[in-house]
Amino acid sequence: MNSNLFAPYSALASKLLSELSSDDGAHNVSHLARVWRNVREIQKEEGGDLEILVAATLLHDCVDVPKQSPLRSQASRLAASAATARLIDLDWNAERVSWVASAIESHSYSAGITPASLEAAVLQDADRLDALGFTGIARCFYTAGRMASSLYDPSNPSGTGRVLDDAQFALDHFPAKLLTLAQDFKTPTGRTIADRRHTTIRSFYLGMLEELE
Repeated sequence: MNSNLFAPYSALASKLLSELSSDDGAHNVSHLARVWRNVREIQKEEGGDLEILVAATLLHDCVDVPKQSPLRSQASRLAASAATARLIDLDWNAERVSWVASAIESHSYSAGITPASLEAAVLQDADRLDALGFTGIARCFYTAGRMASSLYDPSNPSGTGRVLDDAQFALDHFPAKLLTLAQDFKTPTGRTIADRRHTTIRSFYLGMLEELE
């Protein structure tokens, strides 16, 4: 694993990544590196403790809960608990450990927890940015493939007049979640980036519907 992707905290990254492994290409080290780039871009304008942010970034997906699992809404809480244990093992100060854990706990969309600190807001925004734009489109269809979902409902691709089912149809995930994400960013910088990426996924979604319908 290339811990240099998390400079200037490469040494910490090397320690925290040593036990992390995932076969989910949407939540692997590449995802962590993209979130870290987003974190740095937001933090540069909004502020926040970078060491707290890098630890939270590296550990926010440290417990792998599949999308279709009934425990999915608990994933961020499970990750926060595991992160706490990892950082205590590294002799981190208890207050800073709690700070990291709080940021991790509130990053998840499905958990529905309001960020309690600037760092938590930055992490939440940075993680959600990776679900938008061209990367978000790629991750959506990659995840659908892992779940053996269909691309879309051939009789009703837009889902108009029926209950959206993004576990069965990948295209349903756009109106069900992706097209709503940009409305709830917590930092001004995150919101600006999200608006740009929202335009990309909206254009893709409407283009798909135009071809299909």
